[in-house]
Amino acid sequence: MSRSDLPFPDDGMLVTQLVVAADAAETSRFYSEKLGGEIVFESPEAPTFVRVANTWVIVAEGGTGTPDQPDVVLAPPIDVDRFDAFMNIRVSDIEGVYRDWSARGVEFITPPRDNHGYEMRCYVRDPDGRIIEVGQHTGMLDIFDQVDTD
Repeated sequence: MSRSDLPFPDDGMLVTQLVVAADAAETSRFYSEKLGGEIVFESPEAPTFVRVANTWVIVAEGGTGTPDQPDVVLAPPIDVDRFDAFMNIRVSDIEGVYRDWSARGVEFITPPRDNHGYEMRCYVRDPDGRIIEVGQHTGMLDIFDQVDTD
């Protein structure tokens, strides 16, 4: 592992996704083994860093506040049918990803479905119940092309 494998920019900014897991090892394996990511850092004393495509998922177990956020408690989702944010993965071949991930044991909520001609999409849940949208742009690209030519 080299420093470039970690989400620590030398310049500018980099965005990562932190997920709080009931079982950090299980959740890290889901993002690496099932979604095709790579665990680039793990330690009993720190969160696990999983590179998934061009981003990183930082997997941490919950806990009480820290000196910089004393009243904040991190915990896995309580109600997996209510959420206000989710990971959105865009792919170039949704049917291929569906076949590949299904073969790895990923359980999809539905197979890829058309969303009003704009995109194909489907959803999965990670081990803690977080929703992950997987989508492929289809007709939405036509809208952007029309805007570009105006």
